Amino acid sequence: MNKPKLWTKDFLIVSTANFFLYFTFYLLIATISVYAIEKFHASPSMAGLASGIFVLGALVARLFSGKSIEQVGRKKMLYIGFISILIVTLLYFVVNSMTTLLVVRFLHGAAFGMASTATGTIVASVIPNERRGEGTGYYALSVTLAAAIGPFLGIFINQHVGFNMNFILCTILLLVSFIAAFFLKVAKVEFTKEQLANMKEFKLSNFFETKAFPISIIAVFVGLCYSSILTFITSYSQEIHLVDVASFFFVVYAVAILVSRPFTGRWFDTKGENFVMYPAFLFFAIGLLILSQVHLGYSLLVAGVFVGLGYGTFMSSAQAISIKVSPKHRMGLATSTYFIFTDLGVGIGPFILGSLIPVMGFRGLYMTMAIVIFACIFLYYFLHGKKAVRGTVTMS
Repeated sequence: MNKPKLWTKDFLIVSTANFFLYFTFYLLIATISVYAIEKFHASPSMAGLASGIFVLGALVARLFSGKSIEQVGRKKMLYIGFISILIVTLLYFVVNSMTTLLVVRFLHGAAFGMASTATGTIVASVIPNERRGEGTGYYALSVTLAAAIGPFLGIFINQHVGFNMNFILCTILLLVSFIAAFFLKVAKVEFTKEQLANMKEFKLSNFFETKAFPISIIAVFVGLCYSSILTFITSYSQEIHLVDVASFFFVVYAVAILVSRPFTGRWFDTKGENFVMYPAFLFFAIGLLILSQVHLGYSLLVAGVFVGLGYGTFMSSAQAISIKVSPKHRMGLATSTYFIFTDLGVGIGPFILGSLIPVMGFRGLYMTMAIVIFACIFLYYFLHGKKAVRGTVTMS
């Protein structure tokens, strides 16, 4: 039997648009704190706020865009998101105070939340059900590559050209994505009168897809643990005198995901999610454990491989699960629910974990995070895994 086609024009367009969307996000989040300090003489805490307030804006936008995307229309929501993010990106050129920068960053996060909810929902509709894991995995590579290339290029441009060139590059790439979106063909979802009436009501189920809650709850803890790496790997590498090697950590992380993704996505579809998810938790826990015991450069890079195999596999597979267990007409809500919980974990992580470092140090922190991820194996089993084993978790 021939497998349904995955690499269609629409899949390629929405994946490329998502890459540019996340590329500009990672490029700016890696440089905006330096920009705030150098241009507005901001304190480290205010500079950190300029970076983090973006996530708050994205959370708020995801909450409402997930609720309204099916009523507004998936493609129309994508247009609104890209137009908004283009306008906000242009505002960076006229920012003249720290307060204005914070407002722009919040608005940028909100526009990003709308656009990324739309891309995630659209790609879910163009991926064949039989290749859900494989397709979601390849789509998630757009975020992985953006996370690897964006910060590197942003810092390079800052050092050799200047901050404004970063804003110019972001504007150009977002404009290209917006134009490409016109060539997307997005199937219109038909609703019954009861479904439309239900969507307009102000209740919890219209802001979240409850069937996506189990995997999303796990994503909070996994995201929180990953934030310990995102936020503190540089400080940790300075403490253990491995700064030069640490600069390659995320490169190795990205390569591990690139190499494993074709296999993990296919296994998700042919052998089931449990075949992929349990090893993902185990690899992530091993990566954190190695990180807690690093003394030599090569072991830091080995940790990057395990984190890539673990966290990278979890992210794409968990997103596929959130869509798989939800009704087709609520794909938008399922997508936004999953990312709201993930963003929540990554967003609150630095605040919570930062208070633990003076008590247990970096090594103790990463050891604790390894234990948390190991505990997630059992949490996953009770919330989702045992149902998947019996085959009761199916596409609605």
